[in-house]
Amino acid sequence: MGFMDKLKNKFTQNKETEEVSEKYKAGMKKSRNTFSGKINDLIARYRKVDEDFFEELEEVLISADVGVMTVMDLIDELKMEVKRQNIKDTKEVKNVISEKLVEIYYGDDDEEIEAINMKENELSVILVVGVNGVGKTTSIGKLAHQLKKQGKNVVLAAGDTFRAGAIEQLEVWGERAGVDVIKHSAGSDPAAVIFDGIKAAKSREADVLICDTAGRLQNKVNLMNELSKVKRVIEREIPDAPHEVLLVLDATTGQNALSQAKTFSEATDVTGIVLTKLDGTAKGGIVLAIRHELNVPVKYVGLGEKIDDLQQFDAHAFVYGLFADMLDETEDE
Repeated sequence: MGFMDKLKNKFTQNKETEEVSEKYKAGMKKSRNTFSGKINDLIARYRKVDEDFFEELEEVLISADVGVMTVMDLIDELKMEVKRQNIKDTKEVKNVISEKLVEIYYGDDDEEIEAINMKENELSVILVVGVNGVGKTTSIGKLAHQLKKQGKNVVLAAGDTFRAGAIEQLEVWGERAGVDVIKHSAGSDPAAVIFDGIKAAKSREADVLICDTAGRLQNKVNLMNELSKVKRVIEREIPDAPHEVLLVLDATTGQNALSQAKTFSEATDVTGIVLTKLDGTAKGGIVLAIRHELNVPVKYVGLGEKIDDLQQFDAHAFVYGLFADMLDETEDE
């Protein structure tokens, strides 16, 4: 049984996995159309696996925003595997590509890297960072909604005091999700808001405190200094916190998202990525580039506008979403 058949089986075994796979399948339609289409076209044009085939495959992967470094490593791995399995027919390469994409995502880590770090029976603090316009506040609202549904007592801290309307926007999401929002007036010191958020979360015996942060100060240095200050306040109040620093990136910005991730990783220890608007881009390969080049796992992906469309990331489901059309074809053959 090839890797693609295993993937298909994994996601059609029960109702829960089927729901996950359907969300990825629907949410990754744009990426799949370009990616699968180009790979299918490549396989149709080449009968045998040779150097020209790999060169064109390289171009397909780079155009899907998988990232040049990642693509080079991936092609090397594919060449070795094709040699090892003595694959001659290009059709058989589909299995190897899908398998290697999953492998390159995890590297030496196990699948636990996708899980969010939660403390048992004590307050977990999640710091959410990212530039304005990427869907940071919306992601916080959706995450709060999800955690509340899991039975967690959640508090939000409106630490983005600089952007007009940010506090009100977070309050609207707080109401939707049915969670408390701790706020000060616009222009207040973000670290003071987060400090009050911690105090309130402790007194309400909350399970999770999610902190919004400023997305744009006058320059990069200011923004990074502000984040460092917020982080110090959190660490002083709760020594091992924040337990997660989630960086929100907009998938539709492709390589620009990668450079944002590099900048934020320098200023604060980013532990995970929330990749929004994955359903709006044809360049879903950015997930692999972020993971491979920054060694930071993607923890959540946005696969639609609805409150339930923020999905915990699953690399198998992601690759399934990229190859779903091909999987249906293998069934027809």
